[in-house]
This record gives sequence, structure tokens and C-alpha cells, in this order.
Amino acid sequence: MRRSSFLLCLVFIFLECHFPTVRMDKFEVHGIDVSHHQSRIAWDSIQAAQIHFAFVKATEGGDWRDSLFCYNWEEMEHAKLIRGAYHFYRPARSPHLQAINFLEQVHLEVGDLPPVLDVEITDGVSKEALIAGIKIWLLEMELHFNVKPIIYTNLKFYYQYLAGQFEDYPIWIARYREREPKLAAGKDWDFWQYGNRGRLAGINGDVDFNVFKGTIEELESYCIQSNVFSFAF
Repeated sequence: MRRSSFLLCLVFIFLECHFPTVRMDKFEVHGIDVSHHQSRIAWDSIQAAQIHFAFVKATEGGDWRDSLFCYNWEEMEHAKLIRGAYHFYRPARSPHLQAINFLEQVHLEVGDLPPVLDVEITDGVSKEALIAGIKIWLLEMELHFNVKPIIYTNLKFYYQYLAGQFEDYPIWIARYREREPKLAAGKDWDFWQYGNRGRLAGINGDVDFNVFKGTIEELESYCIQSNVFSFAF
């Protein structure tokens, strides 16, 4: 009986990972996240598909910059999408240099979502070093933009390394299941990446599907409200 249940579970996981992601229409606010892997996107088509927000990869580590970030960033604005930019964190690199890399590439404006830190690997550093570095990057963003950044991670990494930390920061969680992710100590998720095989007109190939836990007005309240930024690195 146990073996049968285990095999059935594997079948469900296989199906969820290999079939197109179906949009969760029970949520009001829908989004996607992209990088150069999606090539050039026809953003007007994305807006027409009732997508309300999009996150785009900007930087990684201390010096890597996404080759299509500038194109995506400008086109998202033209399409009148609520836009956000994310940095892929490399724990073995200087968090200060990684913050500089992001700040030199990304110029947020009023109405944009807060900066996002994508944390999903350790690069071999200890948990203590990982947490300390994340704190530095988040603090530099918060001082610069006067807004709390969003933390992105997957559910497994969250429970291994981040649960109980950063409780006052918005969280964007990846969990490819139909059931909503449950976080530690009753904390709510803010954004949920529920699948990575979404299909939309305007994008060749798969794209990640996300939802926001709230209304469009509540999403807008997350956005940057003032353009008075600090420019000291």
C-alpha cells in the first residue's frame, strides 16, 4: 500500500512538471517572471492576456547583467504592466558588490515593485554566512529605495535556510503544486510562483506563472511611492 501511494505521488509530480501550467483563475492578480531565456517578448500581447505584473531578471552575482533586461524593462513600462526587477544572489560573492551591480543596472521609479532578491543556492557557504550576506544586500536596497525588498525562494530552500528569518519582508515563494504553499509560524506568502510551464501569446516557449495574494489595489500599495532615493553606493 505504501509503495502504491509513493508511485502515485511520483506520477502526479511527473504530470505537474511536464504538462503546461494551467492558470489559477481563482486569484485576481496574475503575473509572470522572465529573463533572456524567453528571448524577445511581445509585451503588448502579455498585457492583453490579463497579466497584471511581471518580474524580470536584471543581475546575478557581482558583475553579470541580463542581456535583455533593458529591452524588457522599457517594454514592460510601455505595456503598462506593474514591473519588478530581481537579482540572483550568489552567496560566495560579496553582497555589497552584488548590491552595487543591481543598483547600477536598475533604476526603479514610482509605481515599480520593490527590488527582489532571488535566493535558492548556498554556493557552499554556511547558513550563518548566507543569512549575514542576505541581510547586507537587503539593507542596502532598503536604504537606497526606502522600501523593503521582496525575497524569492522555493519552498524547500525556505524551510532549510530562511524560515524564522526576515519575517517582516514580503516573500515570493516557488511551489509547483495546486495547493497553496504554507510557511512557518503562520506567515503568509505575498507572491506565489505556481508553475514553470505557462504558455502565453507573445512568448516563444514556457514561462513561469505567478499570482499575488490580494487585489490589484493592494499590489499597487506594495509599489514604490516616492522617487526620493539615495544614490550613494
